[in-house]
Amino acid sequence: MKKNGTKSRHHATALFLSLLASTAVLSGCGTATITKHGQEFRATDLQAVQPGMSQDQVRTALGTPATTAVIGDGRAYYYISSTDSQKSFFLPTEENRQVVAVYFNQGGTVDSIANYGLKDGKVFDFVSRTTPAPGGKDEGILKSLFRNLGKQQLFGNG
Repeated sequence: MKKNGTKSRHHATALFLSLLASTAVLSGCGTATITKHGQEFRATDLQAVQPGMSQDQVRTALGTPATTAVIGDGRAYYYISSTDSQKSFFLPTEENRQVVAVYFNQGGTVDSIANYGLKDGKVFDFVSRTTPAPGGKDEGILKSLFRNLGKQQLFGNG
């Protein structure tokens, strides 16, 4: 009798440990890993950029832009940051993207600054609290920078 009782206890212990391991594995499926890419700025960083600053002064304050463009008679620097989340073995999904744009006039000094993100599914400038006007000076660039937001990314792309 004693032998069967010990066997039952070992079997119960093994079953309990198996259930505990299964619970740990399944709970890991719900936990997302958050990854941030690019440059993330605080409000004070953006306030340091003032109209009249040169392109070199902006690079000193904010760093090297992710991309630049010629816009009308001037230039623009674009600083891009994004946040991805990934659950266990699934592909990552981009949750958020911000684009800080610094616009320079023909003389090469800062004309204005914008901090773009998505609000209600539309590109929105959190500095001026407006959506860019259709046909605006960099509408095409902004649309392309936000086109794939929320779609899963392939491994190795980041």
